[in-house]
Amino acid sequence: MKNRSLQVDPRSWHKRAVTHRMSIFRSTTRLARASCAGAILFAGLSSSAGAAEIDFDSWLAAFRTEALGRGISPATLASSFENVEPIPRVIELDRKQPEFTLTWDQYYAKVVNDLRVQRGRELLAQHRAVLTEIGAKYGVQPRFVVALWGIETDFGRITGGFNVIPALATLAYDGRRATYFRGELIAALTIIERGHVGPREMKGSWAGAMGQPQFMPSTFLNFAVDYNGDGRADIWRTPVDIFASAANYLAKSGWRDDLTWGRAVSAQALVDRGQYGLGVSRPLSDWQTLGIQRREGTTLPKRPINASLIEAEANGPTFLVYENYRVLLKWNRSTFFALAVGHLADRIGSE
Repeated sequence: MKNRSLQVDPRSWHKRAVTHRMSIFRSTTRLARASCAGAILFAGLSSSAGAAEIDFDSWLAAFRTEALGRGISPATLASSFENVEPIPRVIELDRKQPEFTLTWDQYYAKVVNDLRVQRGRELLAQHRAVLTEIGAKYGVQPRFVVALWGIETDFGRITGGFNVIPALATLAYDGRRATYFRGELIAALTIIERGHVGPREMKGSWAGAMGQPQFMPSTFLNFAVDYNGDGRADIWRTPVDIFASAANYLAKSGWRDDLTWGRAVSAQALVDRGQYGLGVSRPLSDWQTLGIQRREGTTLPKRPINASLIEAEANGPTFLVYENYRVLLKWNRSTFFALAVGHLADRIGSE
């Protein structure tokens, strides 16, 4: 789901031209409904009928039947789908092409700026006690939790203003990625069914990324934590739940708290281009022998750690990255994103 030239998360910056005619959403061709209602409803239940095949009301009726069969109660469906209609803006954003791309230097200046670093340090200090407790429990350094929080939503300031249920229903109905978003819609209803949040309070991005860590509903079900024990994993408003959920995600994805993410290095021209990339992993001592050193000119750490040599972009800055960098890529498959989290964490807190 990532465009390497842009290197940003498509939940925030979107990649396709606006070509979808919104009149499709309100197409109610009576002849098609009269002659094909049974086949259409079956298609809606067994796969994911797209907007070109079925009107929204018929699609939603079929989806409700499926959701009931998957354990969602009539009460949850009634409250979640009250007055729900497709959102044209969601489709527009899903199709939108970026007007420009960012270089690594431009992205870094935008995302890891001095103001965000300062705010991150303040919040790390403010929540130090609970972040230290959570860090010890999950084996994740607090500065990385704060860095992810900062880059995802500017420490909770920008979390998205869309109601998640209608946004996901729009995307599931649209058909372009219907199977994926249909699953996310079921997951979102499951979250409501379990009492974590109400449908009106379930806010997020146009693509359904929710709360301050921007979890998709399926991610929430796998990793969200009710750390304060009030019966709800509240990633929208409760800091301890937000921190613990992010740490739990990293921990379950293979994070090691005895490592950092990586470090900037200077690569000698003699290093073969075939040595670059995450497909090559060597001990630090091997990289030292090949002429790799820290960017400031000092030798690499003398630790038995494997690392990969990567570039931020073609002919861009070079880095040796460790296993934790790969974990950050599981959160968001963007080189720029993972590098930015590492850099912000380093600036927020020391090793």
